Amino acid sequence: MTAKEIRSPASSVTQKKGCGGTSLGTAADELEANNAPIAPGASADGPRLGPVGWLRWLWRSLTSMRTALVLLLLLALAAVPGSLVPQQERQPAQAADFRRNNPDLSNVLDTLGVFNVFATPWFAAVYLLLFVSLAGCIVPRCGQYLRALRAHPPTAPRVLSRLPEHTYWIAPAADADDALRAAVDVLRGRRFRVAAGPGGDGWVAAEKGYLREAGNLVFHLALFGMLVALAIGNLFGTTGQKLILQGDGFTNTSTQYDDFTPGTLATGDDLEPFSFRLKSFHAAYQPTGPQRGTASAFEARISYTAAEGATPRDARVRVNEPLEVNGTKVFLVSHGYAPVVTVRDGKGDVAWKGPVAFLPQDNNLRSVGVVKAPDAVDAKGRPDQLGFTGLFLPTVQLDANGWVSTFPASDDPVLVLTAYHGDLGMNSGIPQNVYQLDTERATQFRNADGTPYAKALRPGDRMTLPDGAGSLSFDGIRQWAGFQVARDPSNGTALWSSVAMGAGLCASLFVRRRRVWVRVRPHTGTDTSSGIEIEVAGLERGSSDRLGEEVGEIAAELRVRTLAACHDTSNSRTQERP
Repeated sequence: MTAKEIRSPASSVTQKKGCGGTSLGTAADELEANNAPIAPGASADGPRLGPVGWLRWLWRSLTSMRTALVLLLLLALAAVPGSLVPQQERQPAQAADFRRNNPDLSNVLDTLGVFNVFATPWFAAVYLLLFVSLAGCIVPRCGQYLRALRAHPPTAPRVLSRLPEHTYWIAPAADADDALRAAVDVLRGRRFRVAAGPGGDGWVAAEKGYLREAGNLVFHLALFGMLVALAIGNLFGTTGQKLILQGDGFTNTSTQYDDFTPGTLATGDDLEPFSFRLKSFHAAYQPTGPQRGTASAFEARISYTAAEGATPRDARVRVNEPLEVNGTKVFLVSHGYAPVVTVRDGKGDVAWKGPVAFLPQDNNLRSVGVVKAPDAVDAKGRPDQLGFTGLFLPTVQLDANGWVSTFPASDDPVLVLTAYHGDLGMNSGIPQNVYQLDTERATQFRNADGTPYAKALRPGDRMTLPDGAGSLSFDGIRQWAGFQVARDPSNGTALWSSVAMGAGLCASLFVRRRRVWVRVRPHTGTDTSSGIEIEVAGLERGSSDRLGEEVGEIAAELRVRTLAACHDTSNSRTQERP
């Protein structure tokens, strides 16, 4: 094969435009392309832009890399309030507490939609703009990348010595065609894409590092996939909260949840038909030291069935170790205590009996709750609803601040209650919060001196209401666990998008895009038949010390091959001599 048989390259690849960068070219071309202004208004050398010109300018601005980065930053900033302020849809109880504790600030946050950040128009606007920006940026760049893959490396510059990395030597008694073939073999051995010119004054052009641009595209495509996954999750995902007492069960239907939040296009009709029962709950706390009271173990032991009629299975749910059933995950998110009480009315009959969940207020599980007996009657048999509200303290201590709990374990439990009777609004037909007591039309029991009636109970104690209105006995303690049941159909898309983003980012950061040229021409010294001149030069996007090393290694390997070719040619000529 001669150098003339090697395929000649096409012209140099033109500079790319869009959000990602340009192809390798001269510094002057890149500077001119990157800094060329696009006037959105009137121009001194041309007519004013019309409607079409304005639309083109807006589209180019929206699909630029700078705009995409700004929108991505705005999206991240817009999501920050969603992690700092309880969201109404997913954390209704915490949001209500935040509003109650910060009334003035809550009015401002409500106006801005901070309690429901991800459903606000301004968050949706940033999200959609970023979506359109990435789509308008990625599609043309993919076409440009495919054209670049089909194109040949550009023709060698006329003056290679002006390039950042350059080396030169004279190969005596060497053939130009042999040198060009050796250059092609060396560069292809290093996995460069190679094209060559004719012999005599020939050249070889090589290019490597196309994975850099591919990684950049993969990163942006994966980011686009992440946005799609976020949209799918918000549209079709479901999230629900359920507090379950020890020994009780749960069936995955929308009516069983304490709070259920479906996606925009989701309903409660297509939930996975599984169920589970809380068999027991175990919690352990640090007893001493600076971390005293810190939880060291939370574990819910459950029995679940993956489908109707399926065989029950045992499982353990821990923090960050959810139970997964057919794509739906059950997370353990909270726990507390449920005092077991018996309420008797004025007739001595049991008006209500069972455990009542109290909600923790601090890390030592100082909890608040209510007990309601809507069917109670007074001593004369007249309807007289009874209600109790107060505190449950796992490890009690009475100090200057009142009743407090000093440790989250139930080492010295006390139930502190006060009582009401009358109309508690439980028969009005209006749904009530099971953790709150409506005392607007009720009367609080009082002592003989007029002070509110209240009593502290330990397990086994009883409080007897004034005037024979009834009693409440503290029978024992059960525990409860709070679960979050979430189904997100976009989890797989989000996972693989994250993996692709990482791989694409690594490729775009660590793969080097560079070009190498080899030029071979007759030596122009005093003896023009004494050999050939060989130049090797390289150019890399950005700057790196590795380019100089690579050019030096290519030149050294080419020099060795050229000398070997000269030696083989001399030996063959000697053998052919008669």
